[in-house]
Amino acid sequence: MNFKGQAIIPVIGEMKDVEKLALYNYEYFAILNAHISRLKSIFQMAKQYDKRLLLDIDLIMGLKADEYATEYICQEYKPFGIISTKPNVIMKAKQKGVQTFQRIFLLDSQSIERSSKIIERTNPDYIELLPGVVPKIIRQFSQQTNKEIIASGFIETVEEVQQAIDAGATTITTSAKELWDYYDEK
Repeated sequence: MNFKGQAIIPVIGEMKDVEKLALYNYEYFAILNAHISRLKSIFQMAKQYDKRLLLDIDLIMGLKADEYATEYICQEYKPFGIISTKPNVIMKAKQKGVQTFQRIFLLDSQSIERSSKIIERTNPDYIELLPGVVPKIIRQFSQQTNKEIIASGFIETVEEVQQAIDAGATTITTSAKELWDYYDEK
């Protein structure tokens, strides 16, 4: 999958921004910090505007991010993808036929080794790599895991998006609305 050339995936981190689904031409959006009571309306709106949602299950308020919650979310809402740091969540989402995005926080060389072992075990569809502003690490992790990388975290400029893509990232997730505007329909 190449996200149809979508250079960025807008990240909706505040519920007041959910209506922005309708304002942009992006097919994919990531949802963070949602309250469980709002999921139904969010997914209804996404369906209405033909948008595919990546749901950060770890950040759903009122829901424990485990394999049972994952099964419920996958069956009830049918998201395009599940984002999580938790291996058991990734494995359950894969079982349910949902695209998986293993979120990895890289802090040092040891975290690269630990994360590589997790990736081998969970075999996610994508890796969301944080921070996404270190092209050297994007390149290294992409080669080491042979997985598509989604760069995330601290990416705020067009130059940083381009550096991440040049380093091998498939796409970028960002909450920077200036980038949403810049890349819309490009």
